[in-house]
Amino acid sequence: MKKLLCILSLSLWCHWMVAQTPKWVEKAKRSVFSVVTYDKDNHILHTGNGFFISEDGVALSDYTLFKGADRAVIINSDGKQMPVQAILGANSIYDVVKFRVGLTEKRVVALTVAQSAPAVGTAVWMLPYSTQKSSAATAGQLKEVSKVSGKYHYYTLGMQMKDKMVSCPIMNADGQVLGMAQKATAGDTLSICYAVDVHFGLDQQISALSLNDPTLNSIGLKKGLPDTEEQALVYLFMASTQVTSEKYLEVLNDFVQAYPNASEGYMRRANQLWLLSKGELSYLDRIESDWQQALKVTDKKEDVYYNLAKFIYTYQLSKPEKVSKNWTFETALNHLKSAYDTNPLPVYKQLEGDILFAKQDYAGALVAYEQVNRSNLASAATFFNAAKTKELLKADSKEVLALMDSCVARCTVPMTADAAPYVLERAQLYMEMNEPRKALADYDVYYKAVNGQVNDLFYYYREQAALKGRQYQRALDDIAKAIELNPKELTYRAEHGALNLKVGRYEEAVKIMKQGLEIDAKYAELYRLLGICYVQLKQTDEACRSFAKAKELGDSNVDALIEKNCKK
Repeated sequence: MKKLLCILSLSLWCHWMVAQTPKWVEKAKRSVFSVVTYDKDNHILHTGNGFFISEDGVALSDYTLFKGADRAVIINSDGKQMPVQAILGANSIYDVVKFRVGLTEKRVVALTVAQSAPAVGTAVWMLPYSTQKSSAATAGQLKEVSKVSGKYHYYTLGMQMKDKMVSCPIMNADGQVLGMAQKATAGDTLSICYAVDVHFGLDQQISALSLNDPTLNSIGLKKGLPDTEEQALVYLFMASTQVTSEKYLEVLNDFVQAYPNASEGYMRRANQLWLLSKGELSYLDRIESDWQQALKVTDKKEDVYYNLAKFIYTYQLSKPEKVSKNWTFETALNHLKSAYDTNPLPVYKQLEGDILFAKQDYAGALVAYEQVNRSNLASAATFFNAAKTKELLKADSKEVLALMDSCVARCTVPMTADAAPYVLERAQLYMEMNEPRKALADYDVYYKAVNGQVNDLFYYYREQAALKGRQYQRALDDIAKAIELNPKELTYRAEHGALNLKVGRYEEAVKIMKQGLEIDAKYAELYRLLGICYVQLKQTDEACRSFAKAKELGDSNVDALIEKNCKK
């Protein structure tokens, strides 16, 4: 009986409160809207409520409404439809989502946020969505205040709530919003409902790490950017490898709009537009406009000049079918000069060397590389560049080797796989200089650096070094390994046979030659080598038949052998 009287008393109190609807309701209800979300097939997914918390279109609603959605619109109290432009944050535990609406007018009516929680027993109102000219708010009392995440409030309310009132704002007597109505759970009574602190919704945001947030990723709508330029730049960096090229361009467009004085956005967008352009000249005006805007807004013009020069260099290396007259190597060099005159950094000289190298101005490139090698930017890579340039200038091999020694000396010890190509290059230089044992040592360092992950060609080259260095067993082992990795390459078979012939293993050599001829019966060199084996085995008739076959197949090197061994 007492419980029944309590419910009756609460009901009468609520009816009295409805009759005393505050004056602010009429204006405040214009901040509340209906939300419709759609799936990827453009079918309606959910409908619900939300409300504006800022005049520029930032709003709150429940996360459940947006989960799985690919598109969403809001319908305001005047019946106007506006698209949801971007998700600005979400929390699945407390069912909150913050988003921005694409406004069809300059500003909207937004609710004023209460700065403090009211006392228990205070009158509160739930403001429903309505397109009617007059609409009463549902009144109730604040029954309990608890904490969420340490600093936010969670409200227990004594009021009746219908399912269609989820995500409606909870207001205080001054017309300020306290919280957002939450969906009822099993066991709740008709006279009890809950609300999460509006500040909790306000503080939802996109961070630099949001690309990996499963809650946000479950919403298909576009996401906003972090609130600070620094965080937004990190977000750009992460997005560049985690979203499609088209999506990344959208993110860049948003960044440029949000941070119009940040040159980084224009530079990144110019590069992305070039990647998407596939060489089409129609994109070039937009790309050039971004570079010019980057130069206009930046305080560090040398950075933009350098990046523009690097962009043009990459553009020219791609050998575009349709060339922009403004994007030439000469233009890039002029931009680099502007950068260097402002701040003489060695990295600018490095790029200058690369551009001159691409122009085949090797003398100019060498001057630039040598200047870099006298700076704190000197590295294995910069000395390698200088060595290759000297080589193309037909410099003395000793000068090239000196640069390669400086290159290898700057590699980490023990040698890593990244640096291994440098020592391989020096090995090949040693072979050209007839220093096979030094070459063999470098081949061994390379092999260890790459943990033995080499191909048949490596074994062939190392076999050549071992052979010239008179390390015959190593040579035999390496050429056998090359054949194992590429059994159809007859050059290896001929080399293997010739090596066995050299060390006096004539019968083994014959066997190897015949195996090669089973693969290709028209390989003339194998017949010539086979004939030499038969000469050593005193099988003159077999030798002469092999020499004759080699000559028939066009081997001119066999003539002297025929003259010596087959003329009677």
